Amino acid sequence: MKWIAPGRRPKRLLRWPAIALLAATTACGGPVSAAPDAGDESPLPPPPAPQSSATAFAGLSSAGVLLDKDGQHFCSASVVGSPKGNVIATAAHCVFEYGSYMENVTFAPSFSGPGAGKAPYGRWKVRAIQVDARWRADAEDSDTVDYAFLTLEPDAKGRNVQDIVGGTPVDWTAVPAGRVTVVGYPNPDHNPDNRPIACTTDTEPDPELAGSVRMDCSGFWDGTSGGPWLAGYRDPKHPGRLIGVTSGGDTDSVSTAVRFNANARRLYDKAAKQ
Repeated sequence: MKWIAPGRRPKRLLRWPAIALLAATTACGGPVSAAPDAGDESPLPPPPAPQSSATAFAGLSSAGVLLDKDGQHFCSASVVGSPKGNVIATAAHCVFEYGSYMENVTFAPSFSGPGAGKAPYGRWKVRAIQVDARWRADAEDSDTVDYAFLTLEPDAKGRNVQDIVGGTPVDWTAVPAGRVTVVGYPNPDHNPDNRPIACTTDTEPDPELAGSVRMDCSGFWDGTSGGPWLAGYRDPKHPGRLIGVTSGGDTDSVSTAVRFNANARRLYDKAAKQ
Protein backbone atom coordinates (compact mmCIF):
# COMPACT_ATOMS: atom_id res chain seq x y z
CA MET A 1 0.00 0.00 0.00
CA LYS A 2 1.30 3.42 -0.91
CA TRP A 3 2.08 5.79 1.95
CA ILE A 4 2.56 9.46 1.27
CA ALA A 5 3.66 10.21 4.80
CA PRO A 6 4.74 8.20 7.82
CA GLY A 7 2.19 10.05 9.93
CA ARG A 8 4.54 9.84 12.86
CA ARG A 9 7.79 11.76 12.96
CA PRO A 10 10.73 10.79 15.17
CA LYS A 11 11.99 13.87 16.93
CA ARG A 12 14.70 15.83 15.14
CA LEU A 13 14.81 13.50 12.15
CA LEU A 14 14.04 14.26 8.52
CA ARG A 15 10.37 14.57 7.78
CA TRP A 16 8.32 12.98 5.01
CA PRO A 17 9.06 13.87 1.36
CA ALA A 18 7.49 17.00 -0.03
CA ILE A 19 3.98 16.84 -1.39
CA ALA A 20 2.08 19.85 -2.62
CA LEU A 21 -0.72 21.16 -0.36
CA LEU A 22 -3.41 23.79 -0.12
CA ALA A 23 -3.52 27.37 0.91
CA ALA A 24 -3.34 27.98 4.57
CA THR A 25 -4.90 29.63 7.40
CA THR A 26 -9.04 28.16 15.02
CA ALA A 27 -10.87 30.62 18.92
CA CYS A 28 -11.54 29.73 22.42
CA GLY A 29 -12.56 26.22 23.17
CA GLY A 30 -16.05 26.87 21.78
CA PRO A 31 -19.20 24.83 22.16
CA VAL A 32 -18.87 21.12 22.62
CA SER A 33 -21.64 18.82 21.47
CA ALA A 34 -19.70 15.66 22.30
CA ALA A 35 -20.32 16.25 26.00
CA PRO A 36 -23.63 15.42 27.69
CA ASP A 37 -26.32 18.07 28.03
CA ALA A 38 -25.80 20.58 30.80
CA GLY A 39 -28.94 19.24 32.49
CA ASP A 40 -27.57 15.71 32.64
CA GLU A 41 -26.82 15.16 36.33
CA SER A 42 -25.96 11.47 36.09
CA PRO A 43 -22.68 10.64 37.84
CA LEU A 44 -19.54 10.55 35.75
CA PRO A 45 -18.16 7.10 34.99
CA PRO A 46 -14.80 6.26 36.58
CA PRO A 47 -11.69 7.09 34.56
CA PRO A 48 -9.96 4.26 32.70
CA ALA A 49 -7.19 2.38 34.50
CA PRO A 50 -3.60 3.18 33.44
CA GLN A 51 -2.16 1.03 30.65
CA SER A 52 1.28 0.12 29.33
CA SER A 53 0.05 -0.75 25.84
CA ALA A 54 -2.72 0.65 23.68
CA THR A 55 -5.88 -1.31 22.97
CA ALA A 56 -8.40 -1.13 20.15
CA PHE A 57 -11.75 0.39 21.11
CA ALA A 58 -14.99 1.57 19.54
CA GLY A 59 -13.51 5.03 19.03
CA LEU A 60 -14.62 8.62 19.50
CA SER A 61 -17.10 10.04 17.03
CA SER A 62 -15.01 13.23 16.92
CA ALA A 63 -11.67 11.49 16.26
CA GLY A 64 -10.67 10.09 12.90
CA VAL A 65 -8.12 10.06 10.12
CA LEU A 66 -6.71 12.37 7.50
CA LEU A 67 -6.95 10.90 4.00
CA ASP A 68 -4.96 11.83 0.90
CA LYS A 69 -6.38 12.28 -2.59
CA ASP A 70 -6.27 8.50 -3.08
CA GLY A 71 -8.23 7.88 0.11
CA GLN A 72 -5.20 6.59 2.00
CA HIS A 73 -4.97 7.22 5.76
CA PHE A 74 -1.74 8.99 6.72
CA CYS A 75 -2.40 10.77 10.04
CA SER A 76 -4.95 11.10 12.85
CA ALA A 77 -6.96 14.18 13.85
CA SER A 78 -9.95 15.24 15.97
CA VAL A 79 -12.69 17.85 16.04
CA VAL A 80 -12.07 20.81 18.33
CA GLY A 81 -14.95 22.70 19.92
CA SER A 82 -15.31 25.99 18.02
CA PRO A 83 -18.01 28.63 17.44
CA LYS A 84 -18.69 27.56 13.85
CA GLY A 85 -18.05 23.88 14.49
CA ASN A 86 -15.63 23.38 11.61
CA VAL A 87 -12.14 23.04 13.16
CA ILE A 88 -9.94 19.98 13.65
CA ALA A 89 -6.51 19.60 15.26
CA THR A 90 -3.58 17.51 14.04
CA ALA A 91 0.23 17.67 13.87
CA ALA A 92 1.97 20.24 11.68
CA HIS A 93 4.18 17.59 10.11
CA CYS A 94 1.04 15.87 8.83
CA VAL A 95 0.02 18.79 6.63
CA PHE A 96 3.07 20.93 5.82
CA GLU A 97 6.56 19.85 4.75
CA TYR A 98 9.37 21.29 2.67
CA GLY A 99 7.53 24.47 1.91
CA SER A 100 4.29 22.86 0.75
CA TYR A 101 0.84 22.36 2.18
CA MET A 102 -0.66 19.00 1.41
CA GLU A 103 -3.49 19.17 -1.13
CA ASN A 104 -6.82 17.39 -1.40
CA VAL A 105 -6.94 16.36 2.24
CA THR A 106 -10.15 15.04 3.77
CA PHE A 107 -11.06 14.17 7.36
CA ALA A 108 -13.05 11.01 8.13
CA PRO A 109 -14.33 10.96 11.73
CA SER A 110 -14.92 7.56 13.35
CA PHE A 111 -13.16 5.88 10.42
CA SER A 112 -12.72 2.10 10.54
CA GLY A 113 -12.63 -1.05 8.43
CA PRO A 114 -10.12 -2.82 6.19
CA GLY A 115 -9.01 -1.52 2.82
CA ALA A 116 -10.66 1.76 1.93
CA GLY A 117 -12.47 1.66 5.27
CA LYS A 118 -15.83 3.11 6.20
CA ALA A 119 -16.59 6.71 7.10
CA PRO A 120 -19.97 6.64 8.89
CA TYR A 121 -20.02 10.42 9.31
CA GLY A 122 -18.69 11.24 5.87
CA ARG A 123 -15.46 12.66 4.51
CA TRP A 124 -14.98 16.36 5.09
CA LYS A 125 -12.86 18.51 2.80
CA VAL A 126 -10.13 20.65 4.33
CA ARG A 127 -10.55 24.29 3.32
CA ALA A 128 -7.66 25.97 5.14
CA ILE A 129 -4.65 25.01 7.25
CA GLN A 130 -3.01 26.99 10.05
CA VAL A 131 0.63 26.17 10.81
CA ASP A 132 3.09 28.28 12.81
CA ALA A 133 5.55 30.37 10.77
CA ARG A 134 8.46 28.68 12.53
CA TRP A 135 7.31 25.33 11.25
CA ARG A 136 6.94 26.67 7.73
CA ALA A 137 10.46 28.10 7.91
CA ASP A 138 11.89 24.90 9.41
CA ALA A 139 13.34 27.02 12.21
CA GLU A 140 15.61 25.51 14.83
CA ASP A 141 12.77 25.50 17.35
CA SER A 142 10.14 24.21 14.92
CA ASP A 143 9.63 21.04 16.97
CA THR A 144 8.04 23.22 19.66
CA VAL A 145 5.18 24.16 17.31
CA ASP A 146 4.34 20.78 15.75
CA TYR A 147 0.58 21.30 15.77
CA ALA A 148 -1.91 22.54 13.21
CA PHE A 149 -5.55 23.59 13.07
CA LEU A 150 -7.59 22.88 9.95
CA THR A 151 -10.85 24.43 8.82
CA LEU A 152 -13.33 22.10 7.11
CA GLU A 153 -15.95 22.75 4.47
CA PRO A 154 -19.59 22.13 5.42
CA ASP A 155 -21.32 19.10 3.94
CA ALA A 156 -23.82 19.15 1.09
CA LYS A 157 -26.62 20.00 3.55
CA GLY A 158 -24.71 22.97 4.97
CA ARG A 159 -23.91 21.24 8.26
CA ASN A 160 -20.53 21.52 9.96
CA VAL A 161 -18.65 18.53 11.28
CA GLN A 162 -19.17 19.44 14.93
CA ASP A 163 -22.93 19.44 14.35
CA ILE A 164 -22.66 15.74 13.50
CA VAL A 165 -19.93 14.30 15.73
CA GLY A 166 -19.34 16.85 18.49
CA GLY A 167 -16.06 18.47 19.44
CA THR A 168 -13.67 18.51 22.38
CA PRO A 169 -12.86 21.72 24.31
CA VAL A 170 -9.22 22.76 24.44
CA ASP A 171 -7.16 23.34 27.58
CA TRP A 172 -4.61 26.01 26.64
CA THR A 173 -2.88 25.93 30.05
CA ALA A 174 -2.44 22.22 30.79
CA VAL A 175 0.01 21.26 33.53
CA PRO A 176 3.34 19.70 32.45
CA ALA A 177 2.42 16.23 33.73
CA GLY A 178 -0.76 14.31 34.41
CA ARG A 179 -2.96 11.48 33.27
CA VAL A 180 -4.13 11.46 29.67
CA THR A 181 -5.95 9.21 27.23
CA VAL A 182 -4.34 9.25 23.80
CA VAL A 183 -6.23 8.15 20.69
CA GLY A 184 -4.87 7.35 17.25
CA TYR A 185 -5.10 5.23 14.13
CA PRO A 186 -1.99 3.14 13.35
CA ASN A 187 -1.49 2.45 9.65
CA PRO A 188 -2.74 -0.84 8.16
CA ASP A 189 0.69 -2.49 8.38
CA HIS A 190 0.04 -2.73 12.11
CA ASN A 191 -3.72 -2.22 12.04
CA PRO A 192 -5.29 -3.93 8.98
CA ASP A 193 -8.83 -3.25 10.18
CA ASN A 194 -8.10 0.47 10.66
CA ARG A 195 -9.43 0.36 14.21
CA PRO A 196 -8.78 3.28 16.56
CA ILE A 197 -6.59 2.62 19.58
CA ALA A 198 -6.43 4.33 22.95
CA CYS A 199 -4.05 4.35 25.88
CA THR A 200 -4.59 5.90 29.30
CA THR A 201 -1.36 6.62 31.11
CA ASP A 202 0.58 9.26 33.03
CA THR A 203 2.72 11.81 31.25
CA GLU A 204 5.92 13.52 32.25
CA PRO A 205 7.75 16.53 30.84
CA ASP A 206 9.82 15.63 27.80
CA PRO A 207 13.44 16.26 28.85
CA GLU A 208 14.47 16.83 25.24
CA LEU A 209 11.93 19.46 24.24
CA ALA A 210 10.62 22.33 26.35
CA GLY A 211 6.85 22.59 26.49
CA SER A 212 6.32 18.96 25.50
CA VAL A 213 5.14 15.93 27.42
CA ARG A 214 5.85 12.26 26.79
CA MET A 215 4.17 8.98 27.56
CA ASP A 216 5.34 5.38 27.56
CA CYS A 217 2.69 3.19 25.94
CA SER A 218 3.24 0.75 23.10
CA GLY A 219 1.20 0.49 19.93
CA PHE A 220 1.49 4.03 18.56
CA TRP A 221 2.87 3.25 15.13
CA ASP A 222 2.94 5.35 11.97
CA GLY A 223 -0.42 6.95 11.32
CA THR A 224 -1.09 7.96 14.93
CA SER A 225 0.47 11.42 14.57
CA GLY A 226 -2.04 14.18 15.15
CA GLY A 227 -4.23 12.05 17.41
CA PRO A 228 -5.73 13.79 20.46
CA TRP A 229 -4.25 13.81 23.99
CA LEU A 230 -7.22 14.07 26.35
CA ALA A 231 -7.07 15.10 30.01
CA GLY A 232 -10.02 14.11 32.18
CA TYR A 233 -11.25 11.47 29.74
CA ARG A 234 -13.88 9.10 31.17
CA ASP A 235 -15.52 7.51 28.13
CA PRO A 236 -16.54 8.53 24.59
CA LYS A 237 -19.43 10.60 25.97
CA HIS A 238 -17.11 12.34 28.45
CA PRO A 239 -13.92 12.98 26.44
CA GLY A 240 -12.43 15.58 28.76
CA ARG A 241 -10.18 18.34 27.40
CA LEU A 242 -7.73 18.40 24.51
CA ILE A 243 -4.21 19.36 25.67
CA GLY A 244 -2.21 18.51 22.55
CA VAL A 245 -1.74 16.05 19.69
CA THR A 246 0.77 13.29 19.03
CA SER A 247 3.74 14.97 17.40
CA GLY A 248 6.73 12.69 17.86
CA GLY A 249 8.29 9.61 19.33
CA ASP A 250 11.33 7.48 18.62
CA THR A 251 9.49 4.14 18.83
CA ASP A 252 5.90 2.91 19.01
CA SER A 253 6.32 2.79 22.81
CA VAL A 254 7.31 6.43 23.36
CA SER A 255 5.13 9.28 22.14
CA THR A 256 5.33 13.02 22.67
CA ALA A 257 3.00 15.99 22.35
CA VAL A 258 3.60 19.72 22.42
CA ARG A 259 1.22 21.12 25.04
CA PHE A 260 -1.23 23.61 23.58
CA ASN A 261 -0.50 27.14 24.75
CA ALA A 262 -1.20 30.76 23.85
CA ASN A 263 0.67 30.38 20.58
CA ALA A 264 -1.43 27.36 19.60
CA ARG A 265 -4.53 29.33 20.50
CA ARG A 266 -3.62 32.07 18.04
CA LEU A 267 -3.55 29.51 15.25
CA TYR A 268 -6.85 28.07 16.47
CA ASP A 269 -8.40 31.55 16.45
CA LYS A 270 -7.40 32.00 12.82
CA ALA A 271 -8.85 28.66 11.81
CA ALA A 272 -12.08 29.33 13.72
CA LYS A 273 -12.63 32.57 11.80
CA GLN A 274 -12.42 30.93 8.38
